Amino acid sequence: MSVKTIDDRRANAEKRWEKLQQSPRPVIYIGAGSCGRAAGATDVIKALETYLEENNTDAKLIEVGCIGPCYLEPLIDIQMPGKPRVSYSNVAPEHVGRILDGLLADNGIPRFHLAGHFGEEEIDGVPRFFDQPMLAPQVRIVLRNCGIIDPEDINHYLARDGYKAIEECLSISWKDVIDTVKEAGLRGRGGAGFPTWRKWLFCRETESDQRYLICNADEGDPGAFMNRSLIEGDPHALLEGMLVAAYSIGAGKGFIYIRAEYPLAIERLKRAIAQMRDLGLLGDNILGTDFSFDIKIKEGAGAFVCGEETALIASIEGQRGMPRTRPPFPAVSGLWCKPTIINNVETLATLPNIIRNGASWYNQFGTETSKGTKTFSLVGKVRRTGLIEVPLGMTLREVIYDIGGGLVKDFKAVQTGGPSGGCLGEEFLDTPIDYENLAEVGSIMGSGGLIVVDKDTCIVDTAKYFLSFTQAESCGKCVPCRVGTRHLVQILERISKGKGELADIDRLEKLAVAIKGGSLCGLGQTAPNPVLSSLKYFRDEFLAHIRDSRCPAAVCRDLVVYRIIKDKCTGCQRCVQVCPTEAISGPRSEPHNLDEEKCIKCRSCYEICRFDAIAGDAIIIES
Repeated sequence: MSVKTIDDRRANAEKRWEKLQQSPRPVIYIGAGSCGRAAGATDVIKALETYLEENNTDAKLIEVGCIGPCYLEPLIDIQMPGKPRVSYSNVAPEHVGRILDGLLADNGIPRFHLAGHFGEEEIDGVPRFFDQPMLAPQVRIVLRNCGIIDPEDINHYLARDGYKAIEECLSISWKDVIDTVKEAGLRGRGGAGFPTWRKWLFCRETESDQRYLICNADEGDPGAFMNRSLIEGDPHALLEGMLVAAYSIGAGKGFIYIRAEYPLAIERLKRAIAQMRDLGLLGDNILGTDFSFDIKIKEGAGAFVCGEETALIASIEGQRGMPRTRPPFPAVSGLWCKPTIINNVETLATLPNIIRNGASWYNQFGTETSKGTKTFSLVGKVRRTGLIEVPLGMTLREVIYDIGGGLVKDFKAVQTGGPSGGCLGEEFLDTPIDYENLAEVGSIMGSGGLIVVDKDTCIVDTAKYFLSFTQAESCGKCVPCRVGTRHLVQILERISKGKGELADIDRLEKLAVAIKGGSLCGLGQTAPNPVLSSLKYFRDEFLAHIRDSRCPAAVCRDLVVYRIIKDKCTGCQRCVQVCPTEAISGPRSEPHNLDEEKCIKCRSCYEICRFDAIAGDAIIIES
């Protein structure tokens, strides 16, 4: 297919998109990403279809990806003819009739589950949203289409300037494309922050008859879902970015390495790739040029270590996913010993925006050394959890309080960078989020996980959780990681049971430094980060476990016993309903009783009590 043909297709798509925005019939958008479906969106879709059929209502129903505020899912937006798009949150199937009855009867906007008006306007060439507190402060570049378009309809992507970037690339030299990316200041969004252009140039200048491009979609950090949500909501953004990168490095073949636990993302990628083939955007002589490129999806088995690029390469080659020593680096000798570039999903999906709008446009966002924006999964104890995108340089405080809405209980810490990152306390809330500033305080940005914890979270337990994860995910190839992380976990387990000793703190620090310095790959080199940062900033909590056999957050089971404070208990019976062992009893409206022998210390009663009537007391452990 020629450039003229795809331009004609885009012009037609733009007309259809304009008609959709000015539709004479109601248009209903429903978030149908994995988060929406997990919250019940599939049942809501069935209820919508049933309502429209039974009431003989002519309306357009569009399944979109996640727009970001996952705490509002299931989320539906309804645009009545000639009126603003209205959002309804936490919609259950039984709510559908009441909402649509009110809108279709033209009796005004029903307030039932109203989340606000959905508005989009352009500022600095970027879609901005208003009337939604989580979306309003964001700058959405890579997420510009998520929640807006039907991810399974390529015409929606074309209508919003889709595949214009690769057209522009094909009209200039590969050197010009790399220069543009260099000027934009794009750094790898997988965590390391290495300049994208520099890695590309290493690959391009290595003599070879074949080069490969790999998209790393093996998102394994606990609590991270940025890449999955982007693929589910806008798969063509990633695929166009792969075309741009492949043209720049001279790659003829590409792979998307994605974990099999992402079935919806894989399904939408397969559909999008088929649509690209139909348009002549994959295969030989793309858009009538001498550029040829094809993409294959490789499903991974979910090994965290395969996020490391040499382990990922081994997995694609059919070997066990284990890292190898470097050099040579993959850009020189990677997949099947050929020059290979591995970029993560967000890095690639950002490229079309840079090419379309120019480097100077892109680097107006961010800081001097960290340009552009970054997506994050904001989870934990914040009021508003979900997928966000902000300019690099925004502070942790702005993200947690302005976008996340703060916490219900007192803030304690934020874990940045997932299991490879660090735990930062309140004194670091004004730290700008970028590569340099986070590294300076002992953490990393990583791929973009932000886990916020409150005063009811035990830092020792948190460090143990992350170390247990990385220890279980270690491939076992090198001794420092295989053996060292196991010993770290054993020491933390001992401390959490009140059996630690002061010498354990010194052991943790020395062992962590040895693991960082001696491990073969990034998994082992960063695994001790949660321990080191926790010891640095929350040492008093470790000392409380060791010296006093006390868990200040009343989390560690061996150090706490739960009791009911009689003068605070209202007898609401919420604790009775959640107790799995029937350890709590008592009539309604009267103080309850807790049987310590039946209590398994699951903490369910403590978490659900609204009156602070459940106390966690320290157990005195005999030395």
